[in-house]
Amino acid sequence: MSKEIINISLANPRGFCAGVDRAILIVEKTLEKYGAPVYVHHEVVHNKFVIKDLNKKGAIFVNSLKEIPKSSHVIFSAHGVSKAIKKEAQDFNLISIDATCPLVTKVHNEVNKLSKNEYTIIMIGHKGHPEVDGTMGQIEKNSLNNQIHLVENIEDVKKLKVLNSNKLSYVSQTTLSIDDTKKIIDALKEKYPLILGPKKDDICYATQNRQEAVKKMLSQHDLIFVVGSKNSSNSNRLMEIANDKNLDAILLDDMADFQEKWLKDKKNIGITAGASAPEILVQRLVKEIKKIKQISVSEIKGIEENIIFKLPKI
Repeated sequence: MSKEIINISLANPRGFCAGVDRAILIVEKTLEKYGAPVYVHHEVVHNKFVIKDLNKKGAIFVNSLKEIPKSSHVIFSAHGVSKAIKKEAQDFNLISIDATCPLVTKVHNEVNKLSKNEYTIIMIGHKGHPEVDGTMGQIEKNSLNNQIHLVENIEDVKKLKVLNSNKLSYVSQTTLSIDDTKKIIDALKEKYPLILGPKKDDICYATQNRQEAVKKMLSQHDLIFVVGSKNSSNSNRLMEIANDKNLDAILLDDMADFQEKWLKDKKNIGITAGASAPEILVQRLVKEIKKIKQISVSEIKGIEENIIFKLPKI
């Protein structure tokens, strides 16, 4: 086919955030210091390419601590874990290294403080996501005074029943849609006027910045590629922002899945990447498009991120 020119715009910021950089570095430094294998509880970040690369280097990802030989090192993923998992690691005589994103830890600290002050807590998030499990797991399941409830949408808020609406607070998963979360918070405040929230939004800076960058692209493009894995919450939210405006959006994490038909009648393509997706995949996508079409590539100006999180003792 003839090589028609396609204009490609790259969103900024895109790709790795400070928490993901930190988590990957923790796994690599642990492997350097102690040698392979090193065990990781769940995927350290939600990206297939990253997990495959770390696996080649000697990281073994497990869903249960029972799979890990005693006295081994175990790394907790960037999404955080419950108190029960940390205790289980101690019981199994494992050496724990915590790669929890500091912004997730901040939410854990909020929950623990609220629990200590006997608040009922509403967790806004996606059921089954490891970050939600870890945050809700900061509260003992058998505690009657310290209840925590999960809401995923406004319908859940309508069905919600709490014992003491005078001592109520909310927290949220860090990788949610800013707009959807605001609607849920508004619904909570309408139903429970005395409800308290965090002083600063729980949704992390990287999630917010990437969502705002995609919003800037919507009116100028007829297709958006989101580089990221299907189990990546923040990547899915980027795709949804485009879909909500009836704009074609494709979530892609393996360039082997790229299809030429996606480019049909497309003149202006925007590319972004979730906070756990490496830049190498963005560049591979650009190369795939270049095989089929003549391209012009430009970078869209955006917020510069210079946040760095310290590593734990390894």
